[in-house]
Amino acid sequence: MRCPFCGHMDTQVKDSRPTEDGGAIRRRRFCPSCQSRFTTFERVQLRDLVIVKKNGQRAPFERDKLARSVHIACRKRPIDSERIERVVNGIQRRLESSGETEIPSNTVGEMVMEALSTLDPVAYVRFASVYKNFREAKDFETFVEKLGGDDY
Repeated sequence: MRCPFCGHMDTQVKDSRPTEDGGAIRRRRFCPSCQSRFTTFERVQLRDLVIVKKNGQRAPFERDKLARSVHIACRKRPIDSERIERVVNGIQRRLESSGETEIPSNTVGEMVMEALSTLDPVAYVRFASVYKNFREAKDFETFVEKLGGDDY
Protein backbone atom coordinates (compact mmCIF):
# COMPACT_ATOMS: atom_id res chain seq x y z
CA MET A 1 0.00 0.00 0.00
CA ARG A 2 1.32 3.42 -0.96
CA CYS A 3 2.02 5.89 1.86
CA PRO A 4 -0.44 8.83 1.63
CA PHE A 5 2.21 11.19 3.05
CA CYS A 6 5.37 10.51 1.04
CA GLY A 7 4.19 8.10 -1.68
CA HIS A 8 6.57 5.31 -0.64
CA MET A 9 5.31 2.06 -2.17
CA ASP A 10 6.09 -0.37 0.65
CA THR A 11 4.28 0.25 3.94
CA GLN A 12 4.02 -2.24 6.80
CA VAL A 13 0.90 -3.48 8.59
CA LYS A 14 1.38 -3.09 12.34
CA ASP A 15 -2.07 -4.17 13.54
CA SER A 16 -5.21 -5.67 11.99
CA ARG A 17 -8.60 -6.12 13.60
CA PRO A 18 -12.21 -6.39 12.49
CA THR A 19 -14.45 -3.38 12.86
CA GLU A 20 -17.18 -3.51 15.47
CA ASP A 21 -19.83 -4.65 13.00
CA GLY A 22 -17.49 -7.17 11.36
CA GLY A 23 -18.00 -5.60 7.93
CA ALA A 24 -14.39 -4.53 7.44
CA ILE A 25 -10.82 -5.05 8.59
CA ARG A 26 -9.10 -2.04 10.14
CA ARG A 27 -5.34 -2.00 9.51
CA ARG A 28 -2.84 0.28 11.23
CA ARG A 29 0.06 0.88 8.87
CA PHE A 30 3.56 2.33 9.18
CA CYS A 31 5.76 3.89 6.49
CA PRO A 32 9.46 3.03 7.00
CA SER A 33 10.45 5.88 4.69
CA CYS A 34 8.80 8.89 6.43
CA GLN A 35 7.91 7.18 9.75
CA SER A 36 4.21 8.12 9.40
CA ARG A 37 1.32 6.02 10.66
CA PHE A 38 -2.09 5.75 9.01
CA THR A 39 -5.19 3.56 9.00
CA THR A 40 -6.82 1.69 6.12
CA PHE A 41 -10.06 -0.27 5.93
CA GLU A 42 -10.58 -3.38 3.84
CA ARG A 43 -14.18 -4.22 2.91
CA VAL A 44 -15.83 -6.92 0.86
CA GLN A 45 -17.33 -5.67 -2.39
CA LEU A 46 -19.94 -8.11 -3.64
CA ARG A 47 -20.57 -6.46 -7.01
CA ASP A 48 -19.96 -3.25 -8.90
CA LEU A 49 -22.96 -1.01 -8.40
CA VAL A 50 -24.08 1.72 -10.78
CA ILE A 51 -26.26 4.60 -9.61
CA VAL A 52 -28.84 5.83 -12.13
CA LYS A 53 -29.45 9.52 -11.55
CA LYS A 54 -32.74 11.35 -12.13
CA ASN A 55 -31.53 12.67 -15.49
CA GLY A 56 -30.62 9.15 -16.66
CA GLN A 57 -26.87 9.48 -16.20
CA ARG A 58 -25.07 6.49 -14.75
CA ALA A 59 -22.22 6.73 -12.28
CA PRO A 60 -20.36 4.12 -10.25
CA PHE A 61 -21.49 3.82 -6.63
CA GLU A 62 -19.07 5.68 -4.37
CA ARG A 63 -19.14 4.56 -0.75
CA ASP A 64 -17.09 7.61 0.25
CA LYS A 65 -19.69 9.95 -1.28
CA LEU A 66 -22.44 8.22 0.70
CA ALA A 67 -20.38 8.40 3.91
CA ARG A 68 -19.57 12.07 3.31
CA SER A 69 -23.24 13.02 2.90
CA VAL A 70 -24.23 11.15 6.08
CA HIS A 71 -21.33 12.78 7.98
CA ILE A 72 -22.42 16.22 6.78
CA ALA A 73 -26.00 15.61 7.92
CA CYS A 74 -24.70 14.48 11.32
CA ARG A 75 -22.15 17.29 11.76
CA LYS A 76 -22.09 18.74 15.29
CA ARG A 77 -24.64 16.18 16.50
CA PRO A 78 -23.99 13.82 19.43
CA ILE A 79 -23.41 10.81 17.14
CA ASP A 80 -20.13 8.93 17.24
CA SER A 81 -18.41 8.06 13.97
CA GLU A 82 -18.78 4.31 14.60
CA ARG A 83 -22.58 4.62 14.48
CA ILE A 84 -22.32 6.57 11.24
CA GLU A 85 -20.03 3.87 9.81
CA ARG A 86 -22.58 1.21 10.77
CA VAL A 87 -25.31 3.17 8.96
CA VAL A 88 -23.16 3.52 5.82
CA ASN A 89 -22.11 -0.15 5.94
CA GLY A 90 -25.72 -1.22 6.36
CA ILE A 91 -26.89 0.82 3.38
CA GLN A 92 -24.04 -0.47 1.23
CA ARG A 93 -24.80 -4.09 2.22
CA ARG A 94 -28.50 -3.62 1.42
CA LEU A 95 -27.62 -2.19 -2.00
CA GLU A 96 -25.16 -4.99 -2.78
CA SER A 97 -27.48 -7.74 -1.62
CA SER A 98 -30.46 -6.35 -3.55
CA GLY A 99 -29.41 -8.37 -6.58
CA GLU A 100 -29.52 -5.28 -8.79
CA THR A 101 -26.43 -3.76 -10.39
CA GLU A 102 -28.19 -0.54 -11.45
CA ILE A 103 -29.86 1.31 -8.61
CA PRO A 104 -31.89 4.53 -8.92
CA SER A 105 -30.42 7.42 -6.91
CA ASN A 106 -33.76 7.97 -5.18
CA THR A 107 -33.52 4.43 -3.73
CA VAL A 108 -30.23 5.35 -2.08
CA GLY A 109 -31.71 8.65 -0.86
CA GLU A 110 -34.70 6.88 0.67
CA MET A 111 -32.40 4.38 2.43
CA VAL A 112 -30.40 7.25 3.91
CA MET A 113 -33.60 9.04 4.97
CA GLU A 114 -34.87 5.87 6.65
CA ALA A 115 -31.58 5.32 8.49
CA LEU A 116 -31.26 8.95 9.64
CA SER A 117 -34.87 9.05 10.85
CA THR A 118 -33.96 6.50 13.53
CA LEU A 119 -30.46 7.87 14.16
CA ASP A 120 -31.07 11.58 14.78
CA PRO A 121 -34.03 13.87 14.00
CA VAL A 122 -31.88 16.92 13.20
CA ALA A 123 -29.61 14.94 10.84
CA TYR A 124 -32.76 13.56 9.22
CA VAL A 125 -34.18 17.03 8.54
CA ARG A 126 -30.78 18.31 7.34
CA PHE A 127 -30.45 15.49 4.83
CA ALA A 128 -34.08 15.88 3.76
CA SER A 129 -33.51 19.58 3.08
CA VAL A 130 -30.90 18.72 0.46
CA TYR A 131 -32.47 15.49 -0.80
CA LYS A 132 -35.92 17.03 -1.22
CA ASN A 133 -34.43 20.33 -2.43
CA PHE A 134 -36.01 22.71 0.09
CA ARG A 135 -35.97 26.23 -1.31
CA GLU A 136 -37.39 28.32 1.55
CA ALA A 137 -38.24 28.14 5.24
CA LYS A 138 -41.83 27.16 4.44
CA ASP A 139 -40.51 23.90 2.94
CA PHE A 140 -38.93 23.02 6.31
CA GLU A 141 -42.11 23.89 8.13
CA THR A 142 -44.25 21.73 5.82
CA PHE A 143 -41.82 18.80 6.12
CA VAL A 144 -41.70 18.93 9.93
CA GLU A 145 -45.50 19.20 10.11
CA LYS A 146 -45.78 16.01 8.02
CA LEU A 147 -43.49 14.29 10.53
CA GLY A 148 -45.92 15.05 13.29
CA GLY A 149 -44.28 18.28 14.38
CA ASP A 150 -44.25 17.47 18.09
CA ASP A 151 -41.97 14.44 17.70
CA TYR A 152 -39.19 16.46 16.13
